[in-house]
Amino acid sequence: MGTVSRFHDRARPTAHRIESEEEAIATARRLAANFALQASERDINRVFPRAELDALFQSGLTAITIPQENEGLDIANALLGEIVAIIAEGDSSIAECLEHHFAVLEQLRYDPSEERRDLLFARALDGDHFTATAFGTVGAASPLGVAYELKGRSFRSPGLLFADWIVADAIDAESERVRFYLARNSEGLQIIDDWDGFGQRTNGAGTAVAQGVTGDAKAANDGEPQRHTTSSALAALLHAGTDLGIARAALANLRELPRSAGIGKLAFSVQATAALVESAGVKLDFSQVGPSTGTINAAFFSASTAKITASRTALEVANALFELSGSEATSIGRNLDRHWRNARIRANDAAVDDLYRAAAAHYFGG
Repeated sequence: MGTVSRFHDRARPTAHRIESEEEAIATARRLAANFALQASERDINRVFPRAELDALFQSGLTAITIPQENEGLDIANALLGEIVAIIAEGDSSIAECLEHHFAVLEQLRYDPSEERRDLLFARALDGDHFTATAFGTVGAASPLGVAYELKGRSFRSPGLLFADWIVADAIDAESERVRFYLARNSEGLQIIDDWDGFGQRTNGAGTAVAQGVTGDAKAANDGEPQRHTTSSALAALLHAGTDLGIARAALANLRELPRSAGIGKLAFSVQATAALVESAGVKLDFSQVGPSTGTINAAFFSASTAKITASRTALEVANALFELSGSEATSIGRNLDRHWRNARIRANDAAVDDLYRAAAAHYFGG
């Protein structure tokens, strides 16, 4: 029996169910090898990876974080970070879509509505694609009877052009937060392709415009939100995973050069980054099993360390690719600059100074 994809508006088979971590890693490697074949061409011509995303979401890989009580595998986070890195080595734009999809599923894990959790986890198991965005204008959300209405323009967010479901955070007139769960075909919702960045050119980034959209929503006004959560920790971990994949992809282009000390140093940097991603994943597992301020903070700052290091490593390796390869590396046809462009544009969104200030306050008080 098939399901209807809200993005493609056509019947599609129900996604495969991955049964083990071994199957998950093997699936990621197979998909990444296929994604890499035309990744450079897609980047040069800005061809969206629609067929590749279909293959990804039909593979079952996008449902591996769903809790076991909802029929998911609930994979270990260290392995999840590695899987995102594997996909990113093949095509980092696809990995960025996966990054945001998994972040939404982590938020759903703690949603107070069991009915909503069951519904949306079931859709994810069937192969639906999730992403998130935010509407920053005060008053974008307004009460409408027992529901809420959404108006305005969102921030530009990755994956919006491809997603079946969009989780949108907004603010009402009293500055309280409201979260909407919107199907792609919601009446009054328009998705605009307005991405003009020089990197991550096929990540489906766009802007949502809402004109009187109503949908499943909840007010998030039950006390002060936690400063750090397992969701924010996972987002940092997966950001690190994508940047690790970019670093690996750039490093792979140095294979044909003589084995110099410089290349060895880069290889060590990439391995050290992978170790940080793995360590952060283990801490995140602990925080999910035994959530407390201490375990969640440990997971968040460990993941943030991995995120900052992965971003720096991706840029370091991408820069070295040109320093060590010579003029041959500047060929437009080889398109090696995409690794630097992808790493650079993601680094601009990493909010590193904010993380440094948060770390200073956490470790030294204040």
